[in-house]
Amino acid sequence: MKKLLLSSVALALLAACSPTGSGETPETTTAAATHAAPEIGEWGFDLAGMNTEIAPGDDFNQYANGTWLDTEEMPSDLSRYGMFTVLHLEAEEQVKEIITEAAAANAAHGTVEQQVGDLYGSWMDTETIEQRGLQPAQPFLDEISAAETHADINALFATIHHQSPFGVGIIPDPADTTRYTVFVGQDGLGLPDRDYYLDEDNQRYRDAYHAYIETIFDLAGIEGGAEKADAILALETRIAEVHWTQADSRDIQKIYNPMPLEQLVALAPQFDFATGMEALGLDGVATYLVAQPSAIEGTAAIFEETPVDVWRDYMTFHFLSNNAGRLPAAFDTASFDMFGRTMRGTEEQRPRDRRGANLVGGQLGEAVGQVYVERHFPPSSKEAMEGLVANLITAFQGRLENLAWMDDETRAEALTKLSTFEPRIGYPDEWRDYSALEIQSDDLFGNMVRLREFNWNDQVADLTGPVDRGEWPYPPQTVNASYNPLMNQITFPAGILQPPFFDPNADPAVNYGGIGAVIGHEIGHGFDDQGRRFDQNGAIRDWWTPETNAAFEERSGRLELQYNSYSPVEGRFVNGDLTMGENIGDLGGLQMAYTAYHQYLDNCCGGEAPVIDGLTGDQRFFLAWAQVWRNLIREDQLINQLATDPHSPAQYRINGVVRNLDAWYEAFGVTEENDLYLPPEERVSIW
Repeated sequence: MKKLLLSSVALALLAACSPTGSGETPETTTAAATHAAPEIGEWGFDLAGMNTEIAPGDDFNQYANGTWLDTEEMPSDLSRYGMFTVLHLEAEEQVKEIITEAAAANAAHGTVEQQVGDLYGSWMDTETIEQRGLQPAQPFLDEISAAETHADINALFATIHHQSPFGVGIIPDPADTTRYTVFVGQDGLGLPDRDYYLDEDNQRYRDAYHAYIETIFDLAGIEGGAEKADAILALETRIAEVHWTQADSRDIQKIYNPMPLEQLVALAPQFDFATGMEALGLDGVATYLVAQPSAIEGTAAIFEETPVDVWRDYMTFHFLSNNAGRLPAAFDTASFDMFGRTMRGTEEQRPRDRRGANLVGGQLGEAVGQVYVERHFPPSSKEAMEGLVANLITAFQGRLENLAWMDDETRAEALTKLSTFEPRIGYPDEWRDYSALEIQSDDLFGNMVRLREFNWNDQVADLTGPVDRGEWPYPPQTVNASYNPLMNQITFPAGILQPPFFDPNADPAVNYGGIGAVIGHEIGHGFDDQGRRFDQNGAIRDWWTPETNAAFEERSGRLELQYNSYSPVEGRFVNGDLTMGENIGDLGGLQMAYTAYHQYLDNCCGGEAPVIDGLTGDQRFFLAWAQVWRNLIREDQLINQLATDPHSPAQYRINGVVRNLDAWYEAFGVTEENDLYLPPEERVSIW
């Protein structure tokens, strides 16, 4: 099973580096005063991608990115394409080179090189996969077929290989983050979210899912696929009806429900959690963190009311579907047609070698990551990021010290929390040990089974010791960044800290508007609507006075209403509650970065930035933010994002943020005549 985290994991962004400059401030110039060319344009921004026929105050996204949005072609094997994608594809190519070298090395058995090379080789060995057919999966399918009672089905739930209506994982205990506890949450759906089952507008997705279920049974040679699909879809619809919404499921005050095993058993006796936790190695825990108690209770009742033969069909389908990528091509293609083509609008599947690079780079991430860091992440980048993070923390400290709506008691707590932030940059201090893992060159299915068992056993072992603060949520080649409230850590892996996003030769305004705002975004997660519920030790504690709490909720409530009004697809709207944390992160991060940029100018340039290509420093700063989020997305993927993703669509990460900043109005001369104009009293400023 996958470890479940309560962290606010957010995408991070791009072009940045140590501020540079001579200290002189010429009135105008045509190029950034740097010693080498940046990756993008002459000073770090794509001027050709702008559409200057659009007024910045009417649609800042179109003004900054309109020509790029109109002329860039979406790759047929992707559902979205933007600056993050560009960097991901670059990292993917670098990772593929590392993996294929390992595959050709004929390394000694048990070495990291052998594991990396043979996992990739087993993925690419499609001839063997086709020849074996369902043979590797048959023992697991036989387990399901042998289940005759609800007790038998429960025993299958208590394994790491079979689908169940609930999920479990191991996380630091929010009551004491020096130890681990067990997380129990709702699960069991094949479509992305409850709304796909319950909303009338999603009927076409339900029809496609029904057809997909039937196809999986047909491919497996199991008769009665249409009738089984009817029953499975009806079962999952019942489960969806008791599931919590995405917004409620990110509310720490609602999902923090610690209870001893006896109480969990009493909540859902039909699931026999006592026996199940023992089978999983999760017994002996003082309290279990139950995220959605009513959903667990409701699915337990549904479990008892549903015949065993329906549960057998449900588990058979999900086992085959969940493993489709390691079964013959017909299963793989059917899975892509459902979850790639239908759910995300992707026109064609990605090449197998690229998917293989992503598989190995994820499953053996730190093994690949060690080589990746050596080749693609120089020490100078780590040092530069450390300086930028320090600058952003200093900027936020100054903002906290002068925040008018926060009283002194709460301010003192906030400053204490900020002072204990732990930045982690590039890669972990200690690499993961894979020596206990067996990987074979001709056994993809078995490799994936053993990987799942290896990862699960590794997590279960956590329960016997203190929390490992050095553990990373993803390998260093990942294009991402995150804040973990339980550890009070911000993490920036090497994958995002390179050109075109992390560029030592770009204009400082671009770097602060890019990676600087990303750093601020992650810092801001420690103080967003959920992160603020944790103290400096990562424990859930209310350190807010009633007055300051009310002031925060008034401001965040106004921000929620703004985002609720945004509709990127006719009839579908952004959920301002679901996206609240990310919206606060975007707004606060850009404000922090703007403050840090001007502190830099004060220190280096007498407070003035040069004019480059007719653009002031402030204008370049905001354009850099817009460039980060320029993005093409297919409509089906956008619908999926609106239903499941706590991040707002890209255009609102641009327009929805800048219209709240007074400095943006001043930089571009935005007035009440412009479409994005908000009266000063309606602009939201939180951090």
